[in-house]
Amino acid sequence: MADRSVGDLLRVTPGSAVRLVDVDTRSTPGTDGDKVTAAAQVDALGPQLALLQEQLYAEGRTGGRRRVLVVLQGMDTSGKGGAVKRVAGLVNPAGLRIHGFGPPTPEELAHDFLWRFEQVLPPPGAIGFFDRSYYEDVLIVRVHDLVPQAEWETRYDRINAWEAKLAEQGVVLLKVALHLSPEEQRARLLARLDDPAKHWKINPSDIDERGHWPAYQLAYQLLLERCSTDVAPWHLVPADRKWYRDWALAHLLLETLQGMKLSWPTPELDFEGMRAALHA
Repeated sequence: MADRSVGDLLRVTPGSAVRLVDVDTRSTPGTDGDKVTAAAQVDALGPQLALLQEQLYAEGRTGGRRRVLVVLQGMDTSGKGGAVKRVAGLVNPAGLRIHGFGPPTPEELAHDFLWRFEQVLPPPGAIGFFDRSYYEDVLIVRVHDLVPQAEWETRYDRINAWEAKLAEQGVVLLKVALHLSPEEQRARLLARLDDPAKHWKINPSDIDERGHWPAYQLAYQLLLERCSTDVAPWHLVPADRKWYRDWALAHLLLETLQGMKLSWPTPELDFEGMRAALHA
């Protein structure tokens, strides 16, 4: 492991320019590139993650406001669901809230674009995962001209303001962009076509979207540049190697929880009186 934290290695510096073409999607920053070792390291993080999650949950149950929201973005087949499954499996599911987002419903379209995400924020003490998120409203919306440019152009600043408000309310944001190559995506889509057990995952639109790859890369670059802030920075994770994707997310979550300086809450209760009553 390098002396720098995984967060430092993968963080998109606020205000910096981003060129996705310069980021190797098969690179493994922070590791020696050994798959078996990395998998063992993820498993070894389980007890630490479980302890910190329980402390966060206990804090929420005793009046604390803090909670964690993990925002995952990436092209189709980049492994958002797989990463959540691997990392979330290390902690108690009672303290998790996992939401995936598809196209908005008519009811959701009747509200501001952020409304549907407000409804499912994790409660105090919980860790929430958004598999896709409000960032689709500056990605697919932009690429396919679903709303006028004058509308989606305002959304970067509105997202930044909303995330700053969430931070003031005790939400600790961990934003992770999974950076996949078009060659790896092709291989994963072909693997789905070859495996009957994965046919349910296939959507013809996934194939069509590949034709918009350059537009999506530009849209991702802009959201990383404009929405990586001091209060909610983005982390760019090379995602061609599934084991590295999982390793990176597990370490980023651990570092996020460690940065919260969690401890066991000490509620104001009459412990001696309760002990005496039990002995009586």
